[in-house]
Amino acid sequence: MENKFTMYNTLTRKVENFIPNEDGKVGMYTCGPTVYHFAHIGNLRSYIMEDILEKTLRYVGYDVKRVMNITDVGHLSSDADTGEDKMLKGAKRENKTVMEIAQFYTDAFFSDCKKLNIKRPDVVEPATNCICEFINLIEVLLEKGYAYISGENVYFDTSKLNDYYVFSSQTEKELMVGVRDDVDEDTNKKNKSDFVLWFTKSKFDNQELKWDSPWGVGYPGWHIECSGISIKHLGEYMDIHCGGVDNIFPHHTNEIAQSEAYLGHKWCNYWFHVHHLNDKSGKMSKSKGEFLTVSLLEEKGYNPLVYRMFCLQSHYRKPLEFSYDVMDNVKSAYEKLIKKIAELKNDGEVDKDAFEQYKEKFMEALCNDLNTSSAITVIYDMMKSDINDKTKLELIKSFDEVLSLGFAAAADSKKDENADVDDELKEYVLAKIEERKEAKKQKDFAKADAIRAELLEKGIIIEDTREGVKWKRA
Repeated sequence: MENKFTMYNTLTRKVENFIPNEDGKVGMYTCGPTVYHFAHIGNLRSYIMEDILEKTLRYVGYDVKRVMNITDVGHLSSDADTGEDKMLKGAKRENKTVMEIAQFYTDAFFSDCKKLNIKRPDVVEPATNCICEFINLIEVLLEKGYAYISGENVYFDTSKLNDYYVFSSQTEKELMVGVRDDVDEDTNKKNKSDFVLWFTKSKFDNQELKWDSPWGVGYPGWHIECSGISIKHLGEYMDIHCGGVDNIFPHHTNEIAQSEAYLGHKWCNYWFHVHHLNDKSGKMSKSKGEFLTVSLLEEKGYNPLVYRMFCLQSHYRKPLEFSYDVMDNVKSAYEKLIKKIAELKNDGEVDKDAFEQYKEKFMEALCNDLNTSSAITVIYDMMKSDINDKTKLELIKSFDEVLSLGFAAAADSKKDENADVDDELKEYVLAKIEERKEAKKQKDFAKADAIRAELLEKGIIIEDTREGVKWKRA
């Protein structure tokens, strides 16, 4: 198919034409949540933008298969393979089993996604489902000489690679500073940058989830999970791998190292990373104590789709600062747009030329490295244009296939406010509104007020707005 989409590739550090391995088909992988706590809205920014990426690819004609893992074992509190398993930490916090914690927070994550109109990936695979695949992958790495056993753990040997730091020209020392938590030196490692593929019983005796392996009873490291799950469902060649910028090192760096050592060839062509959501104190994090969730936004009176629109008004490769003042502005803009859409009349014929013209502008914005801000501007320009209402409504429905801001559904619900009013009463109300309009034109304000009171007696409220008179049941 003709390629129409360009995207920034973290691997090459430039915007490139997107060309999938197989014509018309896209294999896409998303690093999923570690389900030990609720997702905060910073986490969800990444999933919103990955959702936009998937829907844009579908919109321009690609057949997309998207896979996401669920990390329910193996993600330690430090990216340097040290500290306590986050799942075990969550289980201790709530006095539940690890699997109870995993199920509860997996359900909570997808509930948040539903509220944000994030499409569920085609495949969602918990790490605990794929222990056999991880063991097989590690066995091959040992056979090929890319891994070694030390202190009863299995490590990947980064010294066997020509270029371990594929995402950056930074030195090893500089990159080690970038690891998020304090790094305890692991004396079992041959090299500082080596990472754990399999933890044995001897290292973490209190680990609840353990499996038999050729190296003893234990559990997989975090990095091996994404390689095993993506290769299982997408095969040896993948088109796009997604995640937040904090996944670049060491997680995605380690994924490339172990996957390409296992496969013997290049694994993934395009890497898509979403930048941090910050508050005034810096990057959002669960470790700060109270953190912002979708439920908290709802408690404060925000429709979750207002947060989605907040994210779409900024480019995914730029840091975004959250504040309630900005959210209030977005909420106001969102509600005004919904109201304008609700006033469109669903009659007449679609102007096909105008439809294609605006659709092309919309696609052009999205295909320019997901410029969602420009895509939303196209909506405003279209709404202000003089094309007919039917065409506008059809364009809104088309655009919402990607933006998923609930414009069409919200507009329909607005239109249906008076759906239960019988035709006779509707005719009466509309006639009285016209009569009142004439009275006001003749400056007979007493009569206008009397008509308003008469309607109110019949349970009808009228409201004068800049767009005309609106009415609804009391």
